[in-house]
Amino acid sequence: MPKARAGKRPERREGRAGGILFNTGAGQHILKNPLVVNSIIDKAALRRTDVILEVGPGTGNLTVKMLEKVKKVIACEIDPRLVGELQKRVQGTCLANKLEIKVGDILKTDLPFFDACVANLPYQISSPFVFKLLLHRPFFRCAILMFQREFALRLVAKPGSKLYCRLSINTQLLARVDHLMKVGKNNFKPPPKVESSVVRIEPKNPPPPINFQEWDGLVRIAFVRKNKTLSAAFKSSAVEQLLDRNYQVHCSLHNTEIPENFKIAEKIQTVLKDTGYSEKRARSMDIDDFIRLLHGFNSEGIHFS
Repeated sequence: MPKARAGKRPERREGRAGGILFNTGAGQHILKNPLVVNSIIDKAALRRTDVILEVGPGTGNLTVKMLEKVKKVIACEIDPRLVGELQKRVQGTCLANKLEIKVGDILKTDLPFFDACVANLPYQISSPFVFKLLLHRPFFRCAILMFQREFALRLVAKPGSKLYCRLSINTQLLARVDHLMKVGKNNFKPPPKVESSVVRIEPKNPPPPINFQEWDGLVRIAFVRKNKTLSAAFKSSAVEQLLDRNYQVHCSLHNTEIPENFKIAEKIQTVLKDTGYSEKRARSMDIDDFIRLLHGFNSEGIHFS
């Protein structure tokens, strides 16, 4: 930890609860309110035959309740101290043989087979974990996840909303997302600095017939400045260089000759005008708009992956 400036205390990164020193800097905030725990489990609609993936089980308040209702819980925890607490909690009970604990970083681990994911996530891994989930195969039924409130609202934001962003449209392309309930900071021990929300994510099965790398490449460009027109957004020299390289590769693969006076900037602007999106702004465009725009670029040999 860096030294504090003279006259100031260093930022407090840990909090004690139940005899355990929690590292709040690593997102360790234990859900303590049994009413909230039960509500999350009810909304998950768990089945007796389910295998549940839980990330960041902490001391097991949610884990134990789920073990009573399902076939198996696979709990992924990075902190060996909390692994020990969870093991002690079920040791010698009929629940012990239904619990599998995986120790390590979930973002660096292949996900196991599971029917549903239920978790009070460490908030700093929210975005990468959501996309790890949504690109996971085979498909799972649903995920019931606790997020920081603003992140949750971004997931469900619609075109035109201030919170609408690349995260919103990418998630909604791959899944149906619903905001289930708000959870105040006092329901955790130690309490976080932010309010929380529970969200339900149901992957679209089958997924849309779209190359996600291509899609994300297009959306990334459009949302760098979501209030700019697409015509302006695509005039960036970095964007033009990327698409020019991709276009040359496309032409090489398809034995297409590139005219001597060819300029990628002109071709990009032509596609934007022909598709009717030149003066549109990403902040107000929905999934169908971006699908049409991606098809317009691809049909002219312009790719984003």
